[in-house]
Amino acid sequence: MSATKDFLTHLFDRAKNVTDILVIKRARAQKWQDATLKKLLYKAKNTAYGQEYDFDGILMHADTVEQFKSKVPIASYDVMHPWWQREYNGESDITWPGSPKYFALSSGTTQGASKFIPVTDAQLKSIFRASRRQLFAAAKSDIPKDFFTKHYLMIGGSTDLNYDGKKYSGDLSGISVANLPFWFDHFAVPTEEIKRERDWDLKVETMVNEAPNWDVAMIAGAPSWVKMLLEKIIERYELNNIHEIWPHLSVYTWGAISITPYKSQIEAMMGHPIHYIESYLCSEGFVAAQTKINASGMGLVFRNNTYFEFIPFNEENFDETGDVKPGAKALDLDEVVEGVNYAILISTCAGAWRYLIGDIIQFTNVDACEIKITGRTKQYLSLCGEHLSVENMNQGTELTGRDLDSPISEYCVRGLKLPNGEMGHRWYVSYPTGLEKPDPEKLRSILDQHLCVLNDDYATERQHVLKTMQMHVLPESDFLDFLESKGKLGGQSKFPRVMPEVMYQEWIHFLCDRYQTDTFV
Repeated sequence: MSATKDFLTHLFDRAKNVTDILVIKRARAQKWQDATLKKLLYKAKNTAYGQEYDFDGILMHADTVEQFKSKVPIASYDVMHPWWQREYNGESDITWPGSPKYFALSSGTTQGASKFIPVTDAQLKSIFRASRRQLFAAAKSDIPKDFFTKHYLMIGGSTDLNYDGKKYSGDLSGISVANLPFWFDHFAVPTEEIKRERDWDLKVETMVNEAPNWDVAMIAGAPSWVKMLLEKIIERYELNNIHEIWPHLSVYTWGAISITPYKSQIEAMMGHPIHYIESYLCSEGFVAAQTKINASGMGLVFRNNTYFEFIPFNEENFDETGDVKPGAKALDLDEVVEGVNYAILISTCAGAWRYLIGDIIQFTNVDACEIKITGRTKQYLSLCGEHLSVENMNQGTELTGRDLDSPISEYCVRGLKLPNGEMGHRWYVSYPTGLEKPDPEKLRSILDQHLCVLNDDYATERQHVLKTMQMHVLPESDFLDFLESKGKLGGQSKFPRVMPEVMYQEWIHFLCDRYQTDTFV
Protein backbone atom coordinates (compact mmCIF):
# COMPACT_ATOMS: atom_id res chain seq x y z
CA MET A 1 0.00 0.00 0.00
CA SER A 2 2.80 2.41 0.91
CA ALA A 3 4.64 1.65 -2.33
CA THR A 4 1.51 2.40 -4.33
CA LYS A 5 1.06 5.73 -2.53
CA ASP A 6 4.68 6.62 -3.27
CA PHE A 7 4.10 5.71 -6.91
CA LEU A 8 1.05 7.99 -7.15
CA THR A 9 2.86 10.82 -5.38
CA HIS A 10 5.67 10.47 -7.92
CA LEU A 11 3.15 10.69 -10.76
CA PHE A 12 1.63 13.78 -9.16
CA ASP A 13 4.99 15.53 -8.91
CA ARG A 14 5.76 14.58 -12.48
CA ALA A 15 2.40 15.92 -13.68
CA LYS A 16 3.09 19.26 -11.98
CA ASN A 17 6.21 19.75 -14.09
CA VAL A 18 5.07 18.72 -17.56
CA THR A 19 3.30 20.63 -20.27
CA ASP A 20 -0.45 20.11 -20.21
CA ILE A 21 -0.71 17.17 -22.59
CA LEU A 22 -4.40 17.66 -23.30
CA VAL A 23 -4.41 21.28 -24.43
CA ILE A 24 -3.76 21.00 -28.15
CA LYS A 25 -3.75 23.71 -30.79
CA ARG A 26 -6.15 23.05 -33.63
CA ALA A 27 -3.57 22.97 -36.45
CA ARG A 28 -1.55 20.24 -34.74
CA ALA A 29 -4.71 18.38 -33.72
CA GLN A 30 -5.90 18.18 -37.34
CA LYS A 31 -2.64 16.50 -38.36
CA TRP A 32 -3.02 14.03 -35.53
CA GLN A 33 -6.60 13.40 -36.59
CA ASP A 34 -5.52 12.57 -40.15
CA ALA A 35 -2.92 10.16 -38.79
CA THR A 36 -5.48 8.60 -36.45
CA LEU A 37 -7.89 7.94 -39.31
CA LYS A 38 -5.22 6.21 -41.37
CA LYS A 39 -4.22 4.11 -38.36
CA LEU A 40 -7.83 3.03 -37.72
CA LEU A 41 -8.43 2.21 -41.39
CA TYR A 42 -5.22 0.19 -41.61
CA LYS A 43 -6.06 -1.80 -38.48
CA ALA A 44 -9.58 -2.62 -39.73
CA LYS A 45 -8.96 -3.05 -43.46
CA ASN A 46 -9.29 -6.85 -43.31
CA THR A 47 -12.49 -6.86 -41.27
CA ALA A 48 -15.86 -7.54 -42.87
CA TYR A 49 -16.73 -3.85 -42.55
CA GLY A 50 -13.37 -2.77 -43.94
CA GLN A 51 -13.78 -4.98 -46.97
CA GLU A 52 -17.38 -3.87 -47.53
CA TYR A 53 -16.29 -0.23 -47.75
CA ASP A 54 -12.85 -0.79 -49.30
CA PHE A 55 -10.65 0.58 -46.52
CA ASP A 56 -7.62 -0.59 -48.54
CA GLY A 57 -8.66 1.58 -51.48
CA ILE A 58 -9.37 4.55 -49.22
CA LEU A 59 -5.86 4.29 -47.75
CA MET A 60 -4.30 4.23 -51.22
CA HIS A 61 -6.14 7.37 -52.34
CA ALA A 62 -4.25 10.68 -52.34
CA ASP A 63 -6.95 12.31 -50.17
CA THR A 64 -7.77 9.68 -47.56
CA VAL A 65 -10.14 11.90 -45.57
CA GLU A 66 -12.37 12.88 -48.50
CA GLN A 67 -12.37 9.34 -49.85
CA PHE A 68 -13.37 8.06 -46.41
CA LYS A 69 -16.31 10.49 -46.31
CA SER A 70 -17.29 9.57 -49.85
CA LYS A 71 -17.27 5.78 -49.44
CA VAL A 72 -18.28 5.19 -45.82
CA PRO A 73 -21.87 6.14 -44.86
CA ILE A 74 -22.86 8.14 -41.80
CA ALA A 75 -24.14 5.51 -39.39
CA SER A 76 -26.82 5.63 -36.72
CA TYR A 77 -27.19 2.79 -34.24
CA ASP A 78 -29.72 1.16 -36.57
CA VAL A 79 -27.09 1.08 -39.32
CA MET A 80 -24.36 -0.38 -37.12
CA HIS A 81 -26.63 -2.79 -35.26
CA PRO A 82 -26.53 -5.66 -37.82
CA TRP A 83 -22.72 -5.56 -37.80
CA TRP A 84 -22.49 -5.41 -34.02
CA GLN A 85 -25.10 -8.15 -33.74
CA ARG A 86 -22.73 -10.48 -35.61
CA GLU A 87 -20.01 -9.67 -33.07
CA TYR A 88 -22.49 -10.15 -30.23
CA ASN A 89 -23.24 -13.59 -31.68
CA GLY A 90 -19.56 -14.50 -31.50
CA GLU A 91 -18.23 -13.74 -35.00
CA SER A 92 -14.70 -12.31 -35.27
CA ASP A 93 -13.18 -9.57 -37.43
CA ILE A 94 -16.47 -7.85 -38.22
CA THR A 95 -15.98 -4.13 -37.49
CA TRP A 96 -12.65 -4.40 -35.63
CA PRO A 97 -10.00 -7.17 -35.53
CA GLY A 98 -10.85 -9.96 -33.11
CA SER A 99 -14.03 -10.47 -31.13
CA PRO A 100 -15.12 -8.00 -28.41
CA LYS A 101 -15.14 -9.41 -24.91
CA TYR A 102 -17.43 -6.69 -23.56
CA PHE A 103 -20.60 -4.95 -24.71
CA ALA A 104 -21.86 -1.77 -23.07
CA LEU A 105 -25.61 -1.54 -22.57
CA SER A 106 -26.62 2.04 -23.28
CA SER A 107 -29.36 3.58 -21.15
CA GLY A 108 -31.34 4.25 -24.32
CA THR A 109 -32.83 7.64 -23.33
CA THR A 110 -33.27 8.63 -26.97
CA GLN A 111 -35.06 5.61 -28.39
CA GLY A 112 -36.41 4.14 -25.18
CA ALA A 113 -34.85 0.69 -25.61
CA SER A 114 -31.40 -0.39 -24.49
CA LYS A 115 -28.64 -0.66 -27.07
CA PHE A 116 -25.45 -2.69 -26.89
CA ILE A 117 -22.16 -1.17 -28.02
CA PRO A 118 -18.94 -3.21 -28.47
CA VAL A 119 -16.10 -2.38 -26.07
CA THR A 120 -12.79 -3.80 -27.31
CA ASP A 121 -9.57 -4.20 -25.34
CA ALA A 122 -8.13 -1.34 -27.41
CA GLN A 123 -11.08 0.84 -26.43
CA LEU A 124 -10.62 0.09 -22.72
CA LYS A 125 -6.95 1.07 -23.00
CA SER A 126 -7.98 4.32 -24.70
CA ILE A 127 -10.51 5.09 -21.95
CA PHE A 128 -7.95 4.55 -19.18
CA ARG A 129 -5.32 6.53 -21.10
CA ALA A 130 -7.66 9.52 -21.40
CA SER A 131 -8.72 9.21 -17.74
CA ARG A 132 -5.08 9.19 -16.65
CA ARG A 133 -4.31 12.25 -18.76
CA GLN A 134 -7.23 14.12 -17.26
CA LEU A 135 -6.10 13.21 -13.75
CA PHE A 136 -2.59 14.48 -14.47
CA ALA A 137 -3.93 17.68 -15.98
CA ALA A 138 -6.07 18.25 -12.88
CA ALA A 139 -2.94 17.85 -10.78
CA LYS A 140 -1.66 21.14 -12.17
CA SER A 141 -4.45 23.00 -10.36
CA ASP A 142 -4.44 23.78 -6.66
CA ILE A 143 -5.72 20.32 -5.73
CA PRO A 144 -3.97 19.19 -2.52
CA LYS A 145 -0.95 16.93 -3.01
CA ASP A 146 -2.33 14.20 -0.73
CA PHE A 147 -5.36 14.01 -3.04
CA PHE A 148 -3.67 10.99 -4.66
CA THR A 149 -3.54 9.04 -1.42
CA LYS A 150 -7.21 9.36 -0.37
CA HIS A 151 -10.27 7.42 -1.44
CA TYR A 152 -11.99 7.84 -4.81
CA LEU A 153 -15.73 7.16 -4.61
CA MET A 154 -17.05 5.80 -7.90
CA ILE A 155 -20.83 5.66 -8.20
CA GLY A 156 -21.73 3.62 -11.25
CA GLY A 157 -23.34 0.51 -12.61
CA SER A 158 -22.84 -2.96 -11.21
CA THR A 159 -19.55 -4.72 -11.94
CA ASP A 160 -21.49 -7.98 -11.75
CA LEU A 161 -21.76 -8.13 -15.51
CA ASN A 162 -23.97 -10.43 -17.53
CA TYR A 163 -21.91 -13.37 -18.87
CA ASP A 164 -23.07 -15.95 -21.40
CA GLY A 165 -19.90 -18.03 -21.51
CA LYS A 166 -18.29 -15.95 -24.26
CA LYS A 167 -18.83 -12.26 -23.53
CA TYR A 168 -19.77 -9.82 -20.79
CA SER A 169 -22.40 -7.10 -21.04
CA GLY A 170 -23.49 -4.33 -18.72
CA ASP A 171 -23.22 -0.64 -17.93
CA LEU A 172 -20.01 0.97 -19.28
CA SER A 173 -19.19 2.29 -15.81
CA GLY A 174 -19.42 -1.27 -14.50
CA ILE A 175 -17.19 -2.57 -17.30
CA SER A 176 -14.64 0.19 -16.67
CA VAL A 177 -14.55 -0.30 -12.90
CA ALA A 178 -14.21 -4.06 -13.36
CA ASN A 179 -11.04 -3.42 -15.40
CA LEU A 180 -9.39 -0.72 -13.26
CA PRO A 181 -5.57 -0.70 -13.18
CA PHE A 182 -4.18 -2.49 -10.13
CA TRP A 183 -2.75 0.67 -8.56
CA PHE A 184 -6.08 2.52 -8.74
CA ASP A 185 -8.01 -0.30 -7.13
CA HIS A 186 -6.18 0.31 -3.82
CA PHE A 187 -8.00 3.62 -3.40
CA ALA A 188 -11.32 3.10 -5.18
CA VAL A 189 -14.42 2.73 -3.01
CA PRO A 190 -16.92 1.23 -2.45
CA THR A 191 -15.72 -2.33 -1.91
CA GLU A 192 -15.89 -4.94 -4.63
CA GLU A 193 -18.93 -6.51 -2.97
CA ILE A 194 -20.84 -3.22 -3.12
CA LYS A 195 -19.69 -2.56 -6.69
CA ARG A 196 -21.17 -5.86 -7.76
CA GLU A 197 -24.56 -5.21 -6.17
CA ARG A 198 -27.33 -4.91 -8.79
CA ASP A 199 -30.10 -3.69 -6.48
CA TRP A 200 -29.60 0.08 -6.63
CA ASP A 201 -31.50 0.86 -3.41
CA LEU A 202 -29.48 -1.75 -1.49
CA LYS A 203 -26.28 -0.45 -3.07
CA VAL A 204 -26.99 3.09 -1.92
CA GLU A 205 -27.97 1.91 1.56
CA THR A 206 -24.73 -0.04 1.91
CA MET A 207 -22.66 2.96 0.75
CA VAL A 208 -24.41 5.11 3.35
CA ASN A 209 -23.49 2.55 6.02
CA GLU A 210 -19.85 2.50 4.92
CA ALA A 211 -19.46 6.27 4.47
CA PRO A 212 -17.78 6.93 7.87
CA ASN A 213 -15.05 4.41 7.04
CA TRP A 214 -13.89 6.28 3.93
CA ASP A 215 -11.69 9.35 3.50
CA VAL A 216 -13.10 10.50 0.19
CA ALA A 217 -11.18 13.08 -1.84
CA MET A 218 -12.92 12.65 -5.18
CA ILE A 219 -16.40 11.56 -6.26
CA ALA A 220 -17.22 10.35 -9.77
CA GLY A 221 -20.73 9.62 -10.96
CA ALA A 222 -23.92 10.94 -12.53
CA PRO A 223 -25.14 14.14 -10.77
CA SER A 224 -28.59 12.78 -9.94
CA TRP A 225 -27.20 9.72 -8.13
CA VAL A 226 -24.41 11.64 -6.39
CA LYS A 227 -26.97 14.13 -5.13
CA MET A 228 -29.15 11.30 -3.82
CA LEU A 229 -26.26 9.59 -2.01
CA LEU A 230 -25.01 12.79 -0.37
CA GLU A 231 -28.53 13.63 0.82
CA LYS A 232 -28.93 10.21 2.42
CA ILE A 233 -25.52 10.37 4.14
CA ILE A 234 -26.20 13.83 5.56
CA GLU A 235 -29.64 12.74 6.76
CA ARG A 236 -28.39 9.47 8.31
CA TYR A 237 -25.57 11.05 10.31
CA GLU A 238 -27.35 14.36 11.00
CA LEU A 239 -24.61 16.41 9.35
CA ASN A 240 -24.62 20.07 8.42
CA ASN A 241 -22.65 19.26 5.28
CA ILE A 242 -20.76 16.38 3.68
CA HIS A 243 -17.35 17.78 4.67
CA GLU A 244 -18.11 16.93 8.29
CA ILE A 245 -17.64 13.27 7.36
CA TRP A 246 -15.28 13.66 4.35
CA PRO A 247 -13.10 16.71 5.17
CA HIS A 248 -10.70 16.07 2.25
CA LEU A 249 -13.36 15.98 -0.47
CA SER A 250 -12.04 18.37 -3.12
CA VAL A 251 -13.10 17.10 -6.56
CA TYR A 252 -16.32 15.99 -8.21
CA THR A 253 -16.16 14.64 -11.76
CA TRP A 254 -19.02 13.60 -13.99
CA GLY A 255 -19.76 13.21 -17.67
CA ALA A 256 -22.22 13.05 -20.57
CA ILE A 257 -25.02 14.90 -18.74
CA SER A 258 -25.48 18.51 -17.72
CA ILE A 259 -24.78 19.27 -14.08
CA THR A 260 -26.80 22.51 -14.30
CA PRO A 261 -30.08 21.18 -12.81
CA TYR A 262 -28.24 19.62 -9.86
CA LYS A 263 -25.28 21.87 -9.10
CA SER A 264 -26.93 24.31 -6.69
CA GLN A 265 -28.24 21.43 -4.56
CA ILE A 266 -24.88 19.64 -4.57
CA GLU A 267 -23.06 22.85 -3.60
CA ALA A 268 -25.54 23.40 -0.77
CA MET A 269 -24.34 20.14 0.78
CA MET A 270 -20.68 21.21 0.83
CA GLY A 271 -18.85 22.76 3.76
CA HIS A 272 -16.39 24.55 1.48
CA PRO A 273 -15.91 24.94 -2.29
CA ILE A 274 -14.74 21.98 -4.38
CA HIS A 275 -13.49 21.61 -7.94
CA TYR A 276 -15.94 20.47 -10.62
CA ILE A 277 -14.27 18.61 -13.49
CA GLU A 278 -16.38 17.48 -16.43
CA SER A 279 -15.58 14.62 -18.78
CA TYR A 280 -17.32 13.34 -21.88
CA LEU A 281 -17.28 9.57 -21.63
CA CYS A 282 -20.09 7.72 -23.36
CA SER A 283 -20.69 4.09 -24.26
CA GLU A 284 -18.95 4.64 -27.59
CA GLY A 285 -15.75 6.09 -26.14
CA PHE A 286 -13.92 8.90 -24.33
CA VAL A 287 -14.66 12.04 -26.36
CA ALA A 288 -13.43 15.00 -24.32
CA ALA A 289 -12.11 16.02 -20.91
CA GLN A 290 -11.90 19.23 -18.91
CA THR A 291 -8.22 19.88 -18.30
CA LYS A 292 -8.28 23.20 -16.46
CA ILE A 293 -10.52 24.28 -13.60
CA ASN A 294 -11.61 27.46 -15.40
CA ALA A 295 -11.58 26.13 -18.96
CA SER A 296 -14.29 27.32 -21.36
CA GLY A 297 -15.21 23.70 -22.06
CA MET A 298 -13.83 20.19 -22.40
CA GLY A 299 -10.85 19.55 -24.67
CA LEU A 300 -11.34 16.90 -27.36
CA VAL A 301 -9.15 13.88 -26.64
CA PHE A 302 -6.66 13.34 -29.47
CA ARG A 303 -4.10 10.63 -30.22
CA ASN A 304 -6.45 8.20 -28.53
CA ASN A 305 -7.83 6.07 -31.38
CA THR A 306 -10.84 8.29 -32.09
CA TYR A 307 -11.47 10.26 -35.28
CA PHE A 308 -13.97 13.14 -35.09
CA GLU A 309 -16.30 14.73 -37.64
CA PHE A 310 -18.92 17.43 -37.14
CA ILE A 311 -22.28 17.94 -38.91
CA PRO A 312 -23.93 21.37 -38.52
CA PHE A 313 -27.18 20.70 -36.69
CA ASN A 314 -29.61 22.57 -38.91
CA GLU A 315 -32.61 21.96 -41.18
CA GLU A 316 -30.33 21.38 -44.15
CA ASN A 317 -28.73 18.33 -42.51
CA PHE A 318 -31.41 17.00 -40.12
CA ASP A 319 -35.15 16.42 -40.38
CA GLU A 320 -37.76 17.40 -37.79
CA THR A 321 -37.32 14.11 -35.91
CA GLY A 322 -33.56 14.60 -35.49
CA ASP A 323 -32.55 12.05 -38.12
CA VAL A 324 -29.66 12.95 -40.40
CA LYS A 325 -30.67 13.63 -44.00
CA PRO A 326 -29.05 11.92 -47.03
CA GLY A 327 -26.17 13.99 -48.31
CA ALA A 328 -25.47 15.73 -44.99
CA LYS A 329 -21.97 17.21 -45.08
CA ALA A 330 -19.60 16.46 -42.21
CA LEU A 331 -16.86 18.97 -41.41
CA ASP A 332 -13.30 18.42 -40.23
CA LEU A 333 -11.82 20.02 -37.15
CA ASP A 334 -10.20 22.80 -39.18
CA GLU A 335 -13.61 23.82 -40.62
CA VAL A 336 -15.66 24.33 -37.45
CA VAL A 337 -16.46 27.67 -35.83
CA GLU A 338 -17.45 28.71 -32.33
CA GLY A 339 -21.05 29.03 -31.21
CA VAL A 340 -22.57 26.70 -33.84
CA ASN A 341 -24.39 23.50 -32.92
CA TYR A 342 -22.81 20.36 -34.39
CA ALA A 343 -23.82 16.72 -34.24
CA ILE A 344 -20.68 14.73 -33.58
CA LEU A 345 -19.52 11.65 -35.51
CA ILE A 346 -16.81 9.31 -34.25
CA SER A 347 -14.79 6.45 -35.71
CA THR A 348 -13.08 4.34 -33.06
CA CYS A 349 -10.99 1.30 -32.21
CA ALA A 350 -14.18 -0.39 -31.02
CA GLY A 351 -15.55 -0.65 -34.55
CA ALA A 352 -17.77 2.43 -34.73
CA TRP A 353 -17.47 4.08 -38.17
CA ARG A 354 -18.74 7.61 -38.81
CA TYR A 355 -21.08 6.87 -35.94
CA LEU A 356 -23.65 9.47 -34.95
CA ILE A 357 -23.57 9.24 -31.17
CA GLY A 358 -26.59 11.54 -30.85
CA ASP A 359 -25.01 14.42 -28.93
CA ILE A 360 -24.97 18.04 -30.05
CA ILE A 361 -21.94 20.13 -29.14
CA GLN A 362 -20.64 23.66 -29.57
CA PHE A 363 -17.03 24.77 -29.74
CA THR A 364 -16.34 27.25 -26.97
CA ASN A 365 -12.71 27.74 -28.05
CA VAL A 366 -11.78 26.42 -31.49
CA ASP A 367 -8.06 27.12 -31.07
CA ALA A 368 -7.90 24.99 -27.91
CA CYS A 369 -10.45 22.49 -29.35
CA GLU A 370 -12.73 22.96 -26.34
CA ILE A 371 -16.39 22.01 -26.53
CA LYS A 372 -19.57 21.84 -24.47
CA ILE A 373 -22.56 19.52 -24.87
CA THR A 374 -25.71 21.47 -25.78
CA GLY A 375 -28.25 18.70 -26.32
CA ARG A 376 -29.26 15.59 -28.22
CA THR A 377 -30.33 15.25 -31.83
CA LYS A 378 -33.46 13.46 -30.63
CA GLN A 379 -34.05 15.66 -27.58
CA TYR A 380 -34.63 18.97 -29.29
CA LEU A 381 -38.01 20.70 -29.54
CA SER A 382 -38.85 22.41 -32.80
CA LEU A 383 -42.53 21.94 -33.56
CA CYS A 384 -42.80 25.25 -35.38
CA GLY A 385 -39.28 26.64 -35.48
CA GLU A 386 -38.72 27.36 -31.77
CA HIS A 387 -35.45 25.37 -31.82
CA LEU A 388 -35.50 24.80 -28.06
CA SER A 389 -32.37 22.90 -27.00
CA VAL A 390 -31.71 20.91 -23.85
CA GLU A 391 -29.17 23.57 -22.93
CA ASN A 392 -31.94 26.21 -23.08
CA MET A 393 -34.15 23.98 -20.94
CA ASN A 394 -31.39 23.37 -18.37
CA GLN A 395 -30.64 27.07 -18.09
CA GLY A 396 -34.33 27.98 -17.92
CA THR A 397 -35.16 25.48 -15.18
CA GLU A 398 -32.06 26.47 -13.19
CA LEU A 399 -33.02 30.17 -13.24
CA THR A 400 -36.64 29.36 -12.43
CA GLY A 401 -35.58 27.21 -9.48
CA ARG A 402 -33.48 30.08 -8.14
CA ASP A 403 -36.34 32.54 -8.48
CA LEU A 404 -38.71 30.23 -6.60
CA ASP A 405 -36.10 29.06 -4.09
CA SER A 406 -37.11 25.54 -5.15
CA PRO A 407 -34.35 23.86 -7.22
CA ILE A 408 -35.51 21.86 -10.25
CA SER A 409 -33.30 18.80 -10.66
CA GLU A 410 -35.57 16.67 -12.86
CA TYR A 411 -37.92 17.61 -15.66
CA CYS A 412 -39.14 16.54 -19.06
CA VAL A 413 -41.10 18.26 -21.82
CA ARG A 414 -43.27 17.05 -24.66
CA GLY A 415 -44.43 18.83 -27.80
CA LEU A 416 -48.20 19.13 -28.32
CA LYS A 417 -50.29 19.41 -31.47
CA LEU A 418 -53.83 20.14 -30.31
CA PRO A 419 -57.04 19.31 -32.24
CA ASN A 420 -57.74 23.02 -32.83
CA GLY A 421 -54.44 23.36 -34.70
CA GLU A 422 -52.57 25.10 -31.90
CA MET A 423 -49.16 23.88 -30.86
CA GLY A 424 -47.54 23.93 -27.45
CA HIS A 425 -45.35 22.28 -24.86
CA ARG A 426 -46.32 20.14 -21.88
CA TRP A 427 -43.84 20.29 -18.99
CA TYR A 428 -43.32 17.94 -16.04
CA VAL A 429 -41.14 19.60 -13.40
CA SER A 430 -39.85 18.32 -10.06
CA TYR A 431 -39.65 19.98 -6.66
CA PRO A 432 -37.35 18.78 -3.83
CA THR A 433 -38.46 16.46 -1.06
CA GLY A 434 -39.24 18.41 2.08
CA LEU A 435 -40.09 21.68 0.33
CA GLU A 436 -43.54 23.08 -0.38
CA LYS A 437 -44.84 22.46 -3.88
CA PRO A 438 -44.47 25.60 -6.03
CA ASP A 439 -47.57 27.06 -7.63
CA PRO A 440 -47.73 25.55 -11.16
CA GLU A 441 -49.03 28.72 -12.80
CA LYS A 442 -46.31 30.87 -11.22
CA LEU A 443 -43.64 28.34 -12.18
CA ARG A 444 -44.99 28.20 -15.73
CA SER A 445 -44.93 31.97 -16.09
CA ILE A 446 -41.40 32.38 -14.74
CA LEU A 447 -40.00 29.52 -16.83
CA ASP A 448 -41.69 30.88 -19.96
CA GLN A 449 -40.14 34.31 -19.39
CA HIS A 450 -36.65 32.84 -18.97
CA LEU A 451 -36.96 30.70 -22.10
CA CYS A 452 -38.05 33.74 -24.10
CA VAL A 453 -34.89 35.57 -23.01
CA LEU A 454 -32.65 32.56 -23.66
CA ASN A 455 -34.03 31.74 -27.10
CA ASP A 456 -35.24 34.38 -29.59
CA ASP A 457 -36.90 31.77 -31.82
CA TYR A 458 -38.89 30.47 -28.88
CA ALA A 459 -39.98 34.01 -27.95
CA THR A 460 -41.17 34.66 -31.51
CA GLU A 461 -43.12 31.42 -31.79
CA ARG A 462 -44.76 31.96 -28.38
CA GLN A 463 -46.31 35.10 -29.83
CA HIS A 464 -47.61 33.49 -32.99
CA VAL A 465 -47.91 29.68 -33.14
CA LEU A 466 -46.77 28.16 -29.85
CA LYS A 467 -49.86 29.18 -27.89
CA THR A 468 -49.99 26.52 -25.17
CA MET A 469 -47.63 25.85 -22.25
CA GLN A 470 -49.02 23.26 -19.82
CA MET A 471 -47.31 22.64 -16.48
CA HIS A 472 -47.35 19.65 -14.09
CA VAL A 473 -45.33 20.04 -10.87
CA LEU A 474 -44.41 16.72 -9.26
CA PRO A 475 -42.26 15.51 -6.36
CA GLU A 476 -38.77 14.45 -7.40
CA SER A 477 -39.53 10.91 -6.23
CA ASP A 478 -41.98 10.44 -9.13
CA PHE A 479 -39.15 10.77 -11.63
CA LEU A 480 -36.85 8.40 -9.77
CA ASP A 481 -39.61 5.86 -9.16
CA PHE A 482 -40.44 5.85 -12.87
CA LEU A 483 -36.81 5.08 -13.73
CA GLU A 484 -36.87 2.29 -11.16
CA SER A 485 -40.03 0.87 -12.73
CA LYS A 486 -38.14 0.75 -16.04
CA GLY A 487 -35.14 -0.98 -14.46
CA LYS A 488 -33.02 2.12 -15.07
CA LEU A 489 -32.28 3.30 -11.56
CA GLY A 490 -28.61 4.10 -10.95
CA GLY A 491 -25.45 3.85 -13.01
CA GLN A 492 -25.46 5.95 -16.17
CA SER A 493 -29.26 6.02 -16.45
CA LYS A 494 -30.78 9.48 -16.66
CA PHE A 495 -34.23 10.93 -17.13
CA PRO A 496 -34.79 11.99 -20.77
CA ARG A 497 -35.58 15.66 -21.14
CA VAL A 498 -37.58 15.18 -24.35
CA MET A 499 -39.30 11.80 -24.31
CA PRO A 500 -39.76 9.50 -27.30
CA GLU A 501 -43.36 8.45 -27.93
CA VAL A 502 -43.21 4.97 -26.39
CA MET A 503 -41.56 6.14 -23.17
CA TYR A 504 -43.90 9.14 -22.96
CA GLN A 505 -46.95 6.88 -23.03
CA GLU A 506 -45.37 4.74 -20.29
CA TRP A 507 -44.70 7.89 -18.24
CA ILE A 508 -48.32 9.05 -18.59
CA HIS A 509 -49.60 5.60 -17.65
CA PHE A 510 -47.28 5.56 -14.61
CA LEU A 511 -48.55 8.95 -13.38
CA CYS A 512 -52.22 8.14 -13.99
CA ASP A 513 -51.86 4.91 -12.03
CA ARG A 514 -49.98 6.59 -9.20
CA TYR A 515 -52.44 9.46 -8.75
CA GLN A 516 -55.57 7.64 -9.94
CA THR A 517 -56.45 10.44 -12.35
CA ASP A 518 -56.41 11.12 -16.05
CA THR A 519 -55.37 14.78 -15.72
CA PHE A 520 -51.90 13.94 -17.06
CA VAL A 521 -53.25 12.83 -20.45
